Amino acid sequence: MTSISRSAAVVASRAQLSTTLGDEVVILGLNDEVYYGLEGAGARMWDLLQTPRTIAELVDLLSTEFEVTRERLESDLAALIGALHEKGLVAVADPAGP
Repeated sequence: MTSISRSAAVVASRAQLSTTLGDEVVILGLNDEVYYGLEGAGARMWDLLQTPRTIAELVDLLSTEFEVTRERLESDLAALIGALHEKGLVAVADPAGP
């Protein structure tokens, strides 16, 4: 999995369609035609990623809404965003990247 820096700008990609069903976000990957689901903090993160945001911004926003340490939140977000990026569901512009 690729490491994504805290300063990377992340946004939902155009290669997906998503909708909210109750407390869950359902995402259809247009590249692989697979459905993905997010709930809780993941669903809230997805909502926030409709506008480009850095991981640092996401941690700041989500840490006020969920009871979790900032370190755990940042680690979990980085892993989730990395997985979504590998599936083509989010676009990442990392100024610290190659």
